Amino acid sequence: MDVTNRFVLDFANQYAGARILDFGCGAGALVAAGRAAGIDIIGADVFYGGSEARAEAERSGRLGTIVHEVREGRLPFSDGWFDLVVNNQVLEHVVDLEATVQELHRVLKAGGTALSIFPSRDVFREGHIGIPFAHWFPKDSRPRFYYTWALRAAGLGTWKDQAPTCRQWAADKLRWIDDYTRYRSRSEILRVFRRYFNNELREADYIRYRLRDTPRLTPLARLLNLPGVPPLACALFRKLAFLVIVSRKEAA
Repeated sequence: MDVTNRFVLDFANQYAGARILDFGCGAGALVAAGRAAGIDIIGADVFYGGSEARAEAERSGRLGTIVHEVREGRLPFSDGWFDLVVNNQVLEHVVDLEATVQELHRVLKAGGTALSIFPSRDVFREGHIGIPFAHWFPKDSRPRFYYTWALRAAGLGTWKDQAPTCRQWAADKLRWIDDYTRYRSRSEILRVFRRYFNNELREADYIRYRLRDTPRLTPLARLLNLPGVPPLACALFRKLAFLVIVSRKEAA
């Protein structure tokens, strides 16, 4: 399990006895790990076309048991059902951010919490294909295609499968991010979240967690205690990685 998923599970562990939803859970690996650790967690996913997660969830026997399918944008749970909702690298894939955040708000109890981890458009590196700034170009632009092709030919880029040529790789992966990602500015994201929740940006917590997760980097975590360092570290982190938003629903 990668460090971000461990961070999510450790965050969930702070809520003893809570009923937890992993929104956008994919095949349900995090859900299974959480349940094995004694956490009361289930998952839900829309299973968009750019992923094999639904087939994997079905093969594992999780689909319909601890993993539920979202249909027509509505979570299959009653209002106020969960104490905590987590989502990791999910909200950059939803078409309608406002409707999604509103739905998360609906299934949370009054006073409940949501943890959202996902990149804004501000991030330098397009994390799904590993090409810096690929998501900053206009869609279908020739400069973007040639830029991505050139960087792939130079050895950059990440993906599970391999296209036969660098040119084909660039065409396929750009089509994928166009079809399945929706990058928004940080200001737009926070504007939507503020309509439904009280929010805190908590990248400093994640940075500290990640540094402590690697023994040789652990001493660097102390730098976050110095005046002025956390804001600078967080500003840089948002450009290199993602936002970490902790949201709270108003108590009744």
